[in-house]
Amino acid sequence: MKKIVKLNELKGIVQNLKAQNKRIVFTNGCFDILHIGHIRLLNMAKEEGDVLIVGLNSDSSVSAIKPTRPIIPEMNRAEVISALEMIDYVVIFSEPEPTGIIKEIMPNILVKGGDWKEEEVKGREFADEVKLFPYIEKWSTSSIITRCKKA
Repeated sequence: MKKIVKLNELKGIVQNLKAQNKRIVFTNGCFDILHIGHIRLLNMAKEEGDVLIVGLNSDSSVSAIKPTRPIIPEMNRAEVISALEMIDYVVIFSEPEPTGIIKEIMPNILVKGGDWKEEEVKGREFADEVKLFPYIEKWSTSSIITRCKKA
């Protein structure tokens, strides 16, 4: 199964899955340096439904949010993320926020880390439900980069 898909492909896939009464879960991020916080969030997200879709910020999207990043190019990040067994599909987006994708696929569950407040979650109005999972202290890509620079 091809996991890295374009938005137009994903829309058809999601329509088919919804016709089969599958619960669609969506989360997003840069996933620049994969760490335990990412893995725990993705595992918890997968437990919420049948199909987990990850929106991956493109290189230009990451740079707009975090000027010194990404460290890893988007296609490499997409390949690494898609290799994880809990992930069903990966879609790359170029906008700073994934609202357009969320509006197009209208997931049952929208998942974010606990460093977000529900009212700050972009695209929440296009999902049936928003779930926030605990933030894991010391495990952010930015903190890892800072520790590496100090070392």
